[in-house]
Amino acid sequence: MSHLRFWWDVDADGGSNMGADECLAMESQRRGGLLVRIYGWRSTTVSLGRFQKLEDARGVAGIGGVPLVRRPSGGGAIVHGSDLTYAAAVPKGHAWGASPQRLYDAMHGAMAGVLATYGIPAMLHAAAPTAAGGRTEDEPFFCFDRRSAGDIVVGLGGRRPVKVMGSAQRRLEGVVLQHGSLLLRGNPDVTGGARHPGITDLPGFRGDPSDRRELPRRWLERVAVDLGAELVEEPADFHRVAADELAELSRRFLDDGWTSRR
Repeated sequence: MSHLRFWWDVDADGGSNMGADECLAMESQRRGGLLVRIYGWRSTTVSLGRFQKLEDARGVAGIGGVPLVRRPSGGGAIVHGSDLTYAAAVPKGHAWGASPQRLYDAMHGAMAGVLATYGIPAMLHAAAPTAAGGRTEDEPFFCFDRRSAGDIVVGLGGRRPVKVMGSAQRRLEGVVLQHGSLLLRGNPDVTGGARHPGITDLPGFRGDPSDRRELPRRWLERVAVDLGAELVEEPADFHRVAADELAELSRRFLDDGWTSRR
Protein backbone atom coordinates (compact mmCIF):
# COMPACT_ATOMS: atom_id res chain seq x y z
CA MET A 1 0.00 0.00 0.00
CA SER A 2 1.19 3.53 -0.76
CA HIS A 3 1.41 6.20 1.93
CA LEU A 4 0.19 9.76 2.36
CA ARG A 5 2.67 11.36 4.75
CA PHE A 6 1.90 14.60 6.52
CA TRP A 7 3.37 16.94 9.11
CA TRP A 8 1.99 19.49 11.58
CA ASP A 9 4.54 22.27 11.46
CA VAL A 10 5.25 25.07 13.90
CA ASP A 11 4.02 28.64 13.33
CA ALA A 12 6.62 30.59 11.38
CA ASP A 13 7.19 33.82 9.47
CA GLY A 14 6.38 34.07 5.79
CA GLY A 15 9.88 33.45 4.44
CA SER A 16 10.41 30.36 6.59
CA ASN A 17 7.03 28.95 5.57
CA MET A 18 7.69 29.41 1.86
CA GLY A 19 11.19 27.93 2.24
CA ALA A 20 9.76 24.88 4.03
CA ASP A 21 7.24 24.39 1.22
CA GLU A 22 10.03 24.35 -1.35
CA CYS A 23 11.81 21.73 0.78
CA LEU A 24 8.57 19.74 0.87
CA ALA A 25 8.57 19.69 -2.94
CA MET A 26 12.17 18.41 -2.98
CA GLU A 27 11.34 15.74 -0.41
CA SER A 28 8.29 14.61 -2.39
CA GLN A 29 10.47 14.08 -5.43
CA ARG A 30 12.99 12.10 -3.38
CA ARG A 31 10.31 9.88 -1.83
CA GLY A 32 8.18 9.54 -4.95
CA GLY A 33 4.83 10.16 -3.22
CA LEU A 34 2.29 12.71 -2.04
CA LEU A 35 3.39 14.74 0.99
CA VAL A 36 1.31 17.32 2.88
CA ARG A 37 2.50 19.97 5.31
CA ILE A 38 -0.01 21.79 7.55
CA TYR A 39 1.23 24.93 9.22
CA GLY A 40 0.49 28.27 10.86
CA TRP A 41 1.81 31.81 10.91
CA ARG A 42 3.68 33.60 13.67
CA SER A 43 1.64 36.73 12.94
CA THR A 44 -0.95 37.79 10.40
CA THR A 45 0.78 37.78 7.00
CA VAL A 46 -0.35 38.43 3.44
CA SER A 47 1.03 36.06 0.81
CA LEU A 48 1.05 37.48 -2.71
CA GLY A 49 0.66 35.31 -5.76
CA ARG A 50 3.84 34.88 -7.79
CA PHE A 51 2.67 37.26 -10.52
CA GLN A 52 0.96 39.97 -8.45
CA LYS A 53 2.38 43.49 -8.30
CA LEU A 54 3.78 44.75 -5.02
CA GLU A 55 2.46 48.24 -5.73
CA ASP A 56 -1.07 46.82 -5.87
CA ALA A 57 -0.61 45.33 -2.40
CA ARG A 58 0.66 48.62 -1.02
CA GLY A 59 -2.45 50.31 -2.35
CA VAL A 60 -4.82 48.13 -0.28
CA ALA A 61 -5.60 50.09 2.88
CA GLY A 62 -7.07 47.13 4.77
CA ILE A 63 -3.69 45.35 4.96
CA GLY A 64 -1.53 48.35 5.85
CA GLY A 65 1.32 47.36 8.17
CA VAL A 66 0.79 43.61 7.69
CA PRO A 67 3.95 41.66 6.65
CA LEU A 68 4.06 40.53 3.02
CA VAL A 69 5.62 37.47 1.42
CA ARG A 70 5.50 36.36 -2.20
CA ARG A 71 4.51 32.75 -2.85
CA PRO A 72 6.22 30.70 -5.54
CA SER A 73 2.72 29.69 -6.74
CA GLY A 74 0.25 31.87 -8.62
CA GLY A 75 -3.21 33.12 -7.71
CA GLY A 76 -4.43 36.03 -5.64
CA ALA A 77 -3.34 37.44 -2.29
CA ILE A 78 -4.31 35.59 0.90
CA VAL A 79 -4.49 36.95 4.44
CA HIS A 80 -3.07 34.24 6.68
CA GLY A 81 -3.31 33.86 10.44
CA SER A 82 -6.94 32.82 10.85
CA ASP A 83 -6.90 30.09 8.22
CA LEU A 84 -5.79 26.49 7.81
CA THR A 85 -2.79 26.65 5.47
CA TYR A 86 -1.38 23.60 3.74
CA ALA A 87 1.16 22.68 1.10
CA ALA A 88 0.93 19.46 -0.90
CA ALA A 89 3.65 18.13 -3.18
CA VAL A 90 3.45 15.23 -5.59
CA PRO A 91 5.79 13.98 -8.35
CA LYS A 92 4.53 14.56 -11.88
CA GLY A 93 4.65 10.82 -12.50
CA HIS A 94 2.07 10.27 -9.72
CA ALA A 95 -1.59 9.76 -10.71
CA TRP A 96 -2.48 13.10 -9.11
CA GLY A 97 0.52 14.94 -10.55
CA ALA A 98 -0.13 14.43 -14.25
CA SER A 99 -2.95 16.99 -14.46
CA PRO A 100 -3.14 20.31 -12.56
CA GLN A 101 -6.89 19.98 -12.02
CA ARG A 102 -6.63 16.39 -10.75
CA LEU A 103 -4.70 17.31 -7.60
CA TYR A 104 -6.80 20.44 -7.07
CA ASP A 105 -10.10 18.56 -7.27
CA ALA A 106 -8.84 15.66 -5.15
CA MET A 107 -7.81 17.89 -2.24
CA HIS A 108 -10.84 20.17 -2.48
CA GLY A 109 -13.37 17.41 -3.04
CA ALA A 110 -12.24 15.67 0.14
CA MET A 111 -12.51 18.92 2.11
CA ALA A 112 -16.00 19.66 0.79
CA GLY A 113 -17.10 16.24 2.04
CA VAL A 114 -15.65 16.87 5.49
CA LEU A 115 -17.20 20.35 5.74
CA ALA A 116 -20.63 18.82 5.14
CA THR A 117 -20.21 16.86 8.38
CA TYR A 118 -19.73 20.21 10.17
CA GLY A 119 -23.03 21.57 8.84
CA ILE A 120 -21.43 23.58 6.01
CA PRO A 121 -23.11 22.92 2.61
CA ALA A 122 -19.87 23.22 0.66
CA MET A 123 -19.52 22.52 -3.05
CA LEU A 124 -16.92 22.82 -5.77
CA HIS A 125 -17.28 25.89 -7.95
CA ALA A 126 -17.99 25.16 -11.60
CA ALA A 127 -16.28 27.75 -13.80
CA ALA A 128 -18.51 29.59 -16.24
CA PRO A 129 -17.63 29.29 -19.94
CA THR A 130 -15.05 31.88 -21.01
CA ALA A 131 -16.52 34.60 -23.22
CA ALA A 132 -15.10 35.23 -26.68
CA GLY A 133 -12.05 37.43 -26.37
CA GLY A 134 -11.23 36.24 -22.84
CA ARG A 135 -11.29 38.46 -19.74
CA THR A 136 -12.14 42.10 -20.18
CA GLU A 137 -11.00 43.23 -16.74
CA ASP A 138 -8.35 42.37 -14.20
CA GLU A 139 -9.00 39.73 -11.59
CA PRO A 140 -9.63 40.85 -7.99
CA PHE A 141 -6.58 41.32 -5.78
CA PHE A 142 -7.61 38.79 -3.11
CA CYS A 143 -7.85 35.06 -3.73
CA PHE A 144 -11.16 34.85 -1.88
CA ASP A 145 -12.77 37.39 -4.21
CA ARG A 146 -11.87 35.23 -7.22
CA ARG A 147 -13.56 32.06 -8.47
CA SER A 148 -11.79 29.21 -10.25
CA ALA A 149 -13.01 25.74 -11.18
CA GLY A 150 -12.75 23.52 -8.11
CA ASP A 151 -12.73 26.26 -5.46
CA ILE A 152 -14.84 25.44 -2.40
CA VAL A 153 -17.85 27.73 -2.07
CA VAL A 154 -20.83 27.82 0.28
CA GLY A 155 -24.29 28.94 -0.78
CA LEU A 156 -26.03 31.51 1.41
CA GLY A 157 -29.62 31.48 0.26
CA GLY A 158 -29.84 33.60 -2.85
CA ARG A 159 -26.62 35.55 -2.31
CA ARG A 160 -23.43 34.92 -4.24
CA PRO A 161 -21.78 31.81 -2.76
CA VAL A 162 -18.94 32.56 -0.33
CA LYS A 163 -15.55 31.09 -1.20
CA VAL A 164 -13.94 29.40 1.80
CA MET A 165 -11.07 27.44 0.24
CA GLY A 166 -8.75 28.05 -2.67
CA SER A 167 -5.40 26.71 -3.84
CA ALA A 168 -2.67 27.59 -6.30
CA GLN A 169 0.03 25.52 -7.95
CA ARG A 170 3.58 25.73 -9.13
CA ARG A 171 4.71 23.05 -11.55
CA LEU A 172 8.42 22.39 -11.12
CA GLU A 173 10.59 20.16 -13.31
CA GLY A 174 9.61 16.91 -11.63
CA VAL A 175 7.03 17.79 -8.99
CA VAL A 176 3.84 19.77 -8.44
CA LEU A 177 3.65 22.07 -5.40
CA GLN A 178 0.18 23.18 -4.34
CA HIS A 179 -0.53 25.85 -1.73
CA GLY A 180 -3.98 26.07 -0.20
CA SER A 181 -5.97 27.96 2.42
CA LEU A 182 -9.23 27.17 4.20
CA LEU A 183 -10.67 30.24 5.95
CA LEU A 184 -11.61 29.38 9.52
CA ARG A 185 -12.75 32.85 10.59
CA GLY A 186 -12.50 36.50 9.57
CA ASN A 187 -9.06 37.90 10.43
CA PRO A 188 -9.33 40.72 13.03
CA ASP A 189 -5.97 42.23 11.99
CA VAL A 190 -7.26 43.43 8.61
CA THR A 191 -10.20 45.62 7.65
CA GLY A 192 -12.69 46.27 4.88
CA GLY A 193 -12.48 44.08 1.78
CA ALA A 194 -9.37 42.34 3.14
CA ARG A 195 -11.45 40.51 5.75
CA HIS A 196 -13.34 37.50 4.44
CA PRO A 197 -15.68 35.26 6.47
CA GLY A 198 -14.51 31.79 7.44
CA ILE A 199 -16.43 28.59 8.03
CA THR A 200 -16.95 29.29 11.75
CA ASP A 201 -18.58 32.62 10.83
CA LEU A 202 -21.21 30.95 8.65
CA PRO A 203 -24.64 29.88 9.91
CA GLY A 204 -24.98 26.20 10.65
CA PHE A 205 -21.36 25.44 11.59
CA ARG A 206 -21.21 22.57 14.09
CA GLY A 207 -17.86 21.97 15.71
CA ASP A 208 -15.24 23.27 18.09
CA PRO A 209 -13.50 26.23 16.39
CA SER A 210 -10.64 26.05 18.90
CA ASP A 211 -9.64 22.53 17.84
CA ARG A 212 -6.99 23.15 15.19
CA ARG A 213 -6.33 19.48 14.42
CA GLU A 214 -9.62 17.59 14.21
CA LEU A 215 -10.84 19.01 10.90
CA PRO A 216 -7.54 18.74 8.98
CA ARG A 217 -7.01 15.20 10.26
CA ARG A 218 -10.46 14.14 9.08
CA TRP A 219 -9.74 15.83 5.77
CA LEU A 220 -6.45 13.99 5.25
CA GLU A 221 -8.05 10.69 6.26
CA ARG A 222 -10.54 11.20 3.43
CA VAL A 223 -7.79 12.17 0.99
CA ALA A 224 -5.92 8.98 1.91
CA VAL A 225 -9.01 6.84 1.31
CA ASP A 226 -9.53 8.44 -2.11
CA LEU A 227 -5.87 7.83 -2.92
CA GLY A 228 -5.98 4.24 -1.66
CA ALA A 229 -3.13 5.04 0.70
CA GLU A 230 -2.30 4.73 4.38
CA LEU A 231 -2.21 8.05 6.28
CA VAL A 232 1.09 8.43 8.14
CA GLU A 233 1.82 11.29 10.54
CA GLU A 234 5.49 12.17 10.78
CA PRO A 235 7.42 14.53 13.11
CA ALA A 236 7.50 18.18 12.10
CA ASP A 237 11.23 18.09 11.46
CA PHE A 238 11.51 16.58 7.99
CA HIS A 239 13.17 19.76 6.75
CA ARG A 240 15.98 19.43 9.28
CA VAL A 241 17.39 16.77 6.99
CA ALA A 242 17.83 19.60 4.48
CA ALA A 243 18.67 22.35 6.98
CA ASP A 244 21.06 24.14 4.63
CA GLU A 245 18.53 24.07 1.81
CA LEU A 246 15.81 25.39 4.14
CA ALA A 247 17.97 28.27 5.40
CA GLU A 248 18.93 29.30 1.86
CA LEU A 249 15.37 29.12 0.55
CA SER A 250 13.97 31.03 3.55
CA ARG A 251 16.48 33.83 2.98
CA ARG A 252 15.37 34.00 -0.64
CA PHE A 253 11.71 34.46 0.29
CA LEU A 254 12.57 37.01 2.98
CA ASP A 255 14.66 39.04 0.54
CA ASP A 256 13.11 42.32 -0.62
CA GLY A 257 14.35 41.54 -4.12
CA TRP A 258 12.06 38.51 -4.32
CA THR A 259 9.05 40.29 -2.81
CA SER A 260 9.40 43.32 -5.08
CA ARG A 261 10.22 41.36 -8.25
CA ARG A 262 6.93 42.61 -9.74
